[in-house]
Amino acid sequence: MSQHLHHEIVIIGAGAAGLTLALELAATHQVAILTKGDITEGSTLYAQGGVAAVLSDKDTIDSHVQDTISAGVELGDEQAIRFTVEHSKESIDWLIEQGVPFTRQNGDDSYHLTREGGHSHRRIIHAADATGLAISNTLIKNAVAHPNIHFYPDRMAIDVVTTKKLGYSGENRAIGIYALNQAKDQVEVFHAQRVALACGGSSKVYLYTSNPDTASGDGIAMAWRAGCRVGNMEFNQFHPTCLYSAKAKTFLISEAVRGEGGRLLLPDGSRFMFNFDDRGELAPRDIVARAIDHEMKRLGIKHVLLDISHKDPEFIQEHFPTIHQRCLNYGYDLTKEPIPVVPAAHYTCGGVVVDQNGATDVDNLYAIGETSYTGLHGANRLASNSLLECIVYARAAARDILTDTSPRGDFAIPDWDDSKVTNSDEDVVITHNWHELRRFMWDYVGIVRTNKRLLRAKHRIDLLQSEIDEFYSNYKVSADLLELRNLAVVSDLIIQSASLRKESRGLHFTLDYPEKLAQSGPTILHPNPPIT
Repeated sequence: MSQHLHHEIVIIGAGAAGLTLALELAATHQVAILTKGDITEGSTLYAQGGVAAVLSDKDTIDSHVQDTISAGVELGDEQAIRFTVEHSKESIDWLIEQGVPFTRQNGDDSYHLTREGGHSHRRIIHAADATGLAISNTLIKNAVAHPNIHFYPDRMAIDVVTTKKLGYSGENRAIGIYALNQAKDQVEVFHAQRVALACGGSSKVYLYTSNPDTASGDGIAMAWRAGCRVGNMEFNQFHPTCLYSAKAKTFLISEAVRGEGGRLLLPDGSRFMFNFDDRGELAPRDIVARAIDHEMKRLGIKHVLLDISHKDPEFIQEHFPTIHQRCLNYGYDLTKEPIPVVPAAHYTCGGVVVDQNGATDVDNLYAIGETSYTGLHGANRLASNSLLECIVYARAAARDILTDTSPRGDFAIPDWDDSKVTNSDEDVVITHNWHELRRFMWDYVGIVRTNKRLLRAKHRIDLLQSEIDEFYSNYKVSADLLELRNLAVVSDLIIQSASLRKESRGLHFTLDYPEKLAQSGPTILHPNPPIT
């Protein structure tokens, strides 16, 4: 028999979005937070740069809105963009109230604001160069201390349980989730009045990523199977500058390094970004990543160089203490020499389609943070808008939940049925498919695409999905199998979306349609019928 646990709200993920939602609801609701591993692990932890917000008298909401529209190559939803920016200051005030130690100016009590690529003003509030860590630590500390917030680590969510899947009549609504307790190797049933997917993006579909291992698109895949639309999955942001080192795997070098004067160089020491954009190193990430990719392929080199050693060593150590120390650990001194960098998959601009309250197409089901598609990012995410989106939409979702007094209903959820499956004796199939998927996504659906590459990727994902579905139907679930299943779904959504866009715009660049269309809209995929 499965263990059944009951909470009013079940949140999957303990990043900035999930923790914010939990803290906003905890005064009146019993909240469960499920995490795949330790409660501290997630993409928020690794965010370096900061949070974009209109905090200076020299800045304006209209300017931040326009910068976001421009970075998104006119594909963002202006209503969603304005909604997010208008709620930026109150979101920062909330974080400050929570105790986040943002960096202050020398000599006065005001907060230091930095500038990043694509921004027309200094509007990035930060905690040195480890803003995500500061936010994560603060919110986790507050959440752990709250008696109404209950953490369930080492739980791998399997699927959202909906009334439609169980055969109940009426509109489709979420009533809980099935989750694998990895420590006990047992599937548990979490009953909930509402479910929130806050489990990050899907950059792990690519061979090289700056993201932690948790970023396997679980929330997007589960929402798709539950009957939700997804949007703009072709727009996958590749961070231009990750440290190139076998030891480092992929350690992200913050946008702020270029914002404070860092220069991108070829092996001969020459700068090249002004050959691609008048803004040079401060161009939006898609342009910088494509320029680096172009130069690497043109010259047959494994990386380019990022150099900020012309700045005062004390300035570098004060502004980038974490990056400086990590580079030293890998044998590079940021104050004395250029460091090798490469692009890596970094951020999923698309996701589960939601409204301004973070609500999906399925009643009682919310998606917030990188799991969601709000319309904010368009064809490319403006630097440091991601953490802002997490806070703004998590608080909006909380307001929606707190003001909704409609009856939730009481639905029975059956035990997880594994009576007809056996233990796998061929886990090599999972390992092989895992590596094959991430390799062909990198080769065929990466920074530069073509119709032929996308067609090849589609053939391969169709074969993989049939193998994975057969494996899933016949063997007991494991964390690796569940992640592979989700990665395959998300990869298919990316391939489908990329194939539908007959232009190059923002993060989606194809050699077959190199020009931008005069008029374009988001790519919305409809599950019809929903995958089960």
